[in-house]
Amino acid sequence: MQITVTIPDEVAAQVQARGLTPERYVEKLIAEQAVTLQSSEIERELSAEEFNASLDALTQYSEKIPALPLQSFSRESFYEGHD
Repeated sequence: MQITVTIPDEVAAQVQARGLTPERYVEKLIAEQAVTLQSSEIERELSAEEFNASLDALTQYSEKIPALPLQSFSRESFYEGHD
């Protein structure tokens, strides 16, 4: 794809002062925007089916996690050795 963009002379001078060509600067801006767009797609709200599928994926190998006694999760066990 080829796009023609008009850049004000003062902006082009600032870009060149930073060691970039105006073309490279615009390419960089577009690339950064593309990442932002992709990130916003990740943050969209999940449907109930998608949410449940995510939970199922998280628990896929949970049967391999050893069971711990309830005492392992007591307040005393977390703060054992701390006065």
